[in-house]
Amino acid sequence: MKLTVHRSGCRGHADHGWLKTWHSFSFVGYYNPDRMHFGALRVLNDDIIEAGMGFGTHPHDNMEIITIVLAGELEHRDSMGNGSVIRPGEVQVMSAGTGIKHSEFNHSAENEARLLQIWVFPDKKNVEPRYGQAKFQEEEMAGKWRIVVSPDGVDNSLWIHQQAWFSLGDFKEGSTVSYQLKKADSVVYLFLISGEIEIGNEKLNQRDALCIEQIEAPVLLKTNKNSKILVMEIPV
Repeated sequence: MKLTVHRSGCRGHADHGWLKTWHSFSFVGYYNPDRMHFGALRVLNDDIIEAGMGFGTHPHDNMEIITIVLAGELEHRDSMGNGSVIRPGEVQVMSAGTGIKHSEFNHSAENEARLLQIWVFPDKKNVEPRYGQAKFQEEEMAGKWRIVVSPDGVDNSLWIHQQAWFSLGDFKEGSTVSYQLKKADSVVYLFLISGEIEIGNEKLNQRDALCIEQIEAPVLLKTNKNSKILVMEIPV
């Protein structure tokens, strides 16, 4: 098994006043030739949006876009006629396909919003744009993995046009956790939302990430603190 650590402090960072963002991969003003993408995973942005602020209407095409709200409230509107507020525990997916326009604003006039914005290359181009949103209860990921995004909507997860599985888990300090690949030739990008874990000889702290390749057995990890983990299993 090959492990490559992406430390939190080594990410690209921009402070726009209303938006503080950290880029795991090259994005807009941040360019790192060694961090263009990892397999089908193109973007992982860790955003803080100030109260009442947000992204005005802008276009996308041929990308699978996943948003995970960690704190606060995110208001969404798009050219397909969808309008909703996304809160912690909820996940949003959009297949941009032939083209969509959307806006994302902090719904609160008082509190900041924190979210992960993730882009995945699709396995089909120029599909009809689509939108999905779902809430996942805390107990569904307490001490176990909860699939929230998949290629086929398994276990009432949201689906995207890619052989990718996103799983969230909340694990207590001192837990030994196993992750089994859904597809034998996948790679894994593990993002530690909070806590502290160990995998092999590597120790990860909050917002650190780990590229896991050449996986021949279940991935084993140990939690040194209570930890919230996002695992993204993706094709090369």
